[in-house]
Amino acid sequence: MSGLQLLAPPSLDAPWWARSAHLQTVLGDKLPSPALQTVGESIHVRLADGDALAGRTWTGTTDTVVLLFHGLGGSHDATYMNRAVVLSLSRGHSTWAMNHRGCGEGRGLAKGTYHSGRADDIGAVIKAARWAHPGKRIAVIGFSLSGNALLLNLGEGIGVFEKPDVAIAVNPPIDLARCAVRLKTGFNRIYDLRFVIRCRRSVRERVADGLIQDIYRIPRFCTLMDFDELYTAPASGFRNREHYYERCSAGPHLANIQTPTVILMAEDDPFVAAESFREFKVSDSVHLHLESTGGHMGYLTKGQSSRRWLDMALGHYLDALLGLQVA
Repeated sequence: MSGLQLLAPPSLDAPWWARSAHLQTVLGDKLPSPALQTVGESIHVRLADGDALAGRTWTGTTDTVVLLFHGLGGSHDATYMNRAVVLSLSRGHSTWAMNHRGCGEGRGLAKGTYHSGRADDIGAVIKAARWAHPGKRIAVIGFSLSGNALLLNLGEGIGVFEKPDVAIAVNPPIDLARCAVRLKTGFNRIYDLRFVIRCRRSVRERVADGLIQDIYRIPRFCTLMDFDELYTAPASGFRNREHYYERCSAGPHLANIQTPTVILMAEDDPFVAAESFREFKVSDSVHLHLESTGGHMGYLTKGQSSRRWLDMALGHYLDALLGLQVA
């Protein structure tokens, strides 16, 4: 396989009760996770358009700052974000767990919406972290939607913004149109409906907070494709959802990435097609890890105390990427 060559971690060995993609996805989200013992310090990052992002920070002892960004409908307090904070802090790194516009503690701070193309917002947080921690290396881990936005940032797909020193993207939907179609198909409609419920709630909160006008008519049982047509595209300055998907899909820009980067993906992700990662050219700065199973950010395995293969793999690749920087 071409691209950045890194030693891979041991493969996932799924337990018998989590051998399907859907069980990996659902149980990976629902099963108990190691608890985060400290809440961190509150931080706001101001954006160029007047909006702000909220997050939590922890100060470490190493020369590295790890920035974490959540997926669609999530927040800094998502279980996978908390586990990533624990992972980063266990290595002594300073850590920022960020909310996208209007999410979590960021409610009321943003008129604008967040979406899969917010490479600019990720760049703004990286810039703020460099200012707060001069001379330190910046590592970014983006989950799902944020993984795509991170790769778009690195590949300069929608502009040139501040970049990290190393990066990891987990299950990134690099072909947004393909992902949206898969989401509304078969059992995936359950995930699709869950995303739409959270997205509709976010719009209602913006209206209730007086940040936007109540001009969007979003049916309760619409698909994410419908939501992107009715809200994401017009609220974000795109002509329609097709324009949004085309402009904000990171796939065509993977060949331009120069930052040492790991893409971590499961072959059986129910709605992010693994085939997309074979169809787009990947630069020599990218290490593509395709695990045979794991669903969408589930990655449940045997032999780990918390059954969380993803945590082990993230630690493995974070250490490997930072080791490249030292060499």
